[in-house]
Amino acid sequence: MTMLTRRVLNTIDVHAEGELGKVVIASHLQIRGTTMLERLAHAQEHYDGVRKLLLREPRGYPAACAVLVLPPVEPDSDFSMIVMEQGGFRAMSGSNLLCAVTALVETQTVAVDSSQLTLRIDTLAGLVEAHVAVANGRAMSVTFDNVPSFAVELDYALEVPGYGTVPVDIAFGGQFYVLARAQDLGVTLSKDEAQQVIRAGSVMRAAAIEHFSVAHPLQDGIDEIGLAMIHGPADPDSATAGRNAVVMPNGVVDLDNPATWTGVLDRSPCGTGTSARMAARFARGEMAVGDKLVHQGLLGTTFVGGIRGTTQVGPHEAILPTIRGRGWIIAYNQYVLSEDDPFPEGYTLGDIWGPGSF
Repeated sequence: MTMLTRRVLNTIDVHAEGELGKVVIASHLQIRGTTMLERLAHAQEHYDGVRKLLLREPRGYPAACAVLVLPPVEPDSDFSMIVMEQGGFRAMSGSNLLCAVTALVETQTVAVDSSQLTLRIDTLAGLVEAHVAVANGRAMSVTFDNVPSFAVELDYALEVPGYGTVPVDIAFGGQFYVLARAQDLGVTLSKDEAQQVIRAGSVMRAAAIEHFSVAHPLQDGIDEIGLAMIHGPADPDSATAGRNAVVMPNGVVDLDNPATWTGVLDRSPCGTGTSARMAARFARGEMAVGDKLVHQGLLGTTFVGGIRGTTQVGPHEAILPTIRGRGWIIAYNQYVLSEDDPFPEGYTLGDIWGPGSF
């Protein structure tokens, strides 16, 4: 009798203020490398099929993300992480870090011996330190000291097809962002206007990539504008200081073909995006050390950002941002791939996915 071969991937699924992150456990023997850059390169070459399998249908959906939890690189760190998004492997993600920390604390994969826990996490963007408030075995809040974040360009006149010349900021908050005001794009930050927001953000990011080159001055391998943020004032009856929508790619955008101007919204208020926005506000003199930014996503959930200090990153004056949010475990999963499955890397369809999906 012939046994059917199956591959099993174990994940702890967590949402961070609305954004799903599949925390991949027991992946430490799959990814090789003694530095984060080596691990990223190995994942890109050998683990991209797993990324697609977990994030595409039938096991995933367009807004899903995942994070690989790996052994630390630095001797005094607790673990390292590599982020998997629809657009590829990423250097850092605030919501995915919240998901990973929540999963490890609430399963006691890391030692939990007090109500206040500090974890040091190696990322491709640099060291991140997370401070966890624990009660009854639950991670009630996670505040992480993000990597230095900085503005590269303010009010850059970007030609955005279909929208004209739009003043945008280019800033780094763990990933590179292109940021613009909703009013300058003629869109409204509302759940009911999600498709218009996605369209504007996707074409803005593609235009920014075409016209503006980026590279982190100290960290190799971070050299792409990964995401677009559209921001505006908070609702009048809200206690938040601002609202935003981050548009993530889920296909290839062709600036000459408006049918490809699609993407997907980050369901969380976005940690690296909040860091990038604070960096741009600091560069304008709109925030100072010690200030807070209560940042709301389109679901109404919030991250609380703060500036704890400044530093220098190459030629850029950078802020030292903090982000506070929370995650909730929603499932313990064993994703199975059988050898005769016709979709070993999942699939996408044009009804909810962009053309030429990654």
